[in-house]
Amino acid sequence: MSSSSIVLTDLGLTWPDGSVALSGITAAFTSGRTGLVGLNGAGKSTLLTLIAGIIEPTTGGVQTSGEVGYLPQAVVLETGATVAQLLGIREAVDALRAIEGGDASEINFERLADRWDIEQAAAEALRDAGLDGLDLDRTVGTLSGGETMLAAIAGLRLGRAPIVLLDEPTNNLDPDARERLAELVRGWRGTLVVVSHDVRLLELMDDTAELYDGRLRMFGGPYSAYLERLEQEQAAARQGERTAEQAVRVERRQRAEAETRLARSSRSGQKDRGSMPKILLNQRKSNAQVSAGRLRGELDDRLGEARAAVDAAQSRLRDDASIHVDLPDPAVPSSRRLAEFRGVVIRGPERVALIGPNGVGKTTMLESVVREGRDHIGYLPQRLDGLDETATVLENVSRGGTTDGELRNRLARFLFRGDSVDRPVGTLSGGERFRVVLARLLLADPPPQLLVLDEPTNNLDPQSVGQLVDALRGYRGAILVVSHDLPFLGRLGIDTWLAMRRGGAIERVDAPPGAVTAGRSSPSAPAGRP
Repeated sequence: MSSSSIVLTDLGLTWPDGSVALSGITAAFTSGRTGLVGLNGAGKSTLLTLIAGIIEPTTGGVQTSGEVGYLPQAVVLETGATVAQLLGIREAVDALRAIEGGDASEINFERLADRWDIEQAAAEALRDAGLDGLDLDRTVGTLSGGETMLAAIAGLRLGRAPIVLLDEPTNNLDPDARERLAELVRGWRGTLVVVSHDVRLLELMDDTAELYDGRLRMFGGPYSAYLERLEQEQAAARQGERTAEQAVRVERRQRAEAETRLARSSRSGQKDRGSMPKILLNQRKSNAQVSAGRLRGELDDRLGEARAAVDAAQSRLRDDASIHVDLPDPAVPSSRRLAEFRGVVIRGPERVALIGPNGVGKTTMLESVVREGRDHIGYLPQRLDGLDETATVLENVSRGGTTDGELRNRLARFLFRGDSVDRPVGTLSGGERFRVVLARLLLADPPPQLLVLDEPTNNLDPQSVGQLVDALRGYRGAILVVSHDLPFLGRLGIDTWLAMRRGGAIERVDAPPGAVTAGRSSPSAPAGRP
């Protein structure tokens, strides 16, 4: 495959409401694998949509050396799309079937483009992705989130675009599927840009690009090398801050000592006036004032420079924002039955984890639990659907009886500040969309007595995962959670582990090896920084 590249020149995007999403991005992605990292809301998904040509930049431009393949986070929302559409071969398959059925129209031959083995090639691509035998006419709505992601990735491989963009490709994937994706990534040719919070996937990258505070910086090496470089920079910035603050203290002390000397000199001069002629006395006084003013000016300049050095050092220090979740107290008695399914009863403030491979029916099970006990259950769906795409963040979360001012204050804890609450949900990234759904769930009044969470760490950076863990560990209602993120589950202090097998059978199991269990009263583990 020939060399491929992406060149960004002074790239910028301003939303219709005037808020700036990206500004002055100049960078290049060449052949190889690059991990694109940054906090939720930094603009990673927005940058990918600009590169893919989905939206047009406000300023600057994007140049690509070939066709661009793009996997959006929202692919799981396209519930009516077929597997053939995920693979990008719907027209070719329909044309082949029409020809085989006797329709020799020229348009069918044009759409097929001599790809007579298209169905066989599709079957091989799906088999390589662990989806052997998947019917091309099945819809996304009948697939699990993990199956949908794998089929879409298989389509990108099948299309062989020289440039491929993947936005959170490990969302919803079980451990086996993640390993299959890792194998695909290891052998990927061309230019691959991956947005992810998955540290294991990011370690497979040749380079790391970080989007932070509106700037894009390139780092050689995988995620661990990026972290090491970042820590070195932050250590140097912290030392610089300490040195600069010490210099300010020195300059303040010298300023105070100088004022003391000037005051003493002034008193001494008053004592020595005696019978000195007035003209000489005035000249002496004027000289003293000029000298004192010059000294004060020099000291003020030095103090100002020292303070500026502190400001410069502090500007290099990061204060990364993350969500701050305070869950209400639903006051659930320990004896109250909140849900029952397949012989399992959830009572009071119990924590239940449901695990199992992609496609066994975990999401379907959660949906049935929610339908049967809707009044007291809060539900976070895997697909993050159910939102009004044209309505604003504020309108989607709005509840009767809560003023806009109060709601804006609460949304700020989910990192929606200022005018961002007025953005339509349809313009949000996956991480931002997740925060809208989470805010609507957790700001409900009355609060839910049972939280049903389907893959709640999808799209969340580790800082925000840590905040979510802290909130859930202190929540006094019950939790039923499905997740492939075993370390996350271990940090929740799960009481009951359930495994769903092929065919839908559920059985109680011990905590799996990947779950680092912790008592509910202990603090959550520190988070990393993808």
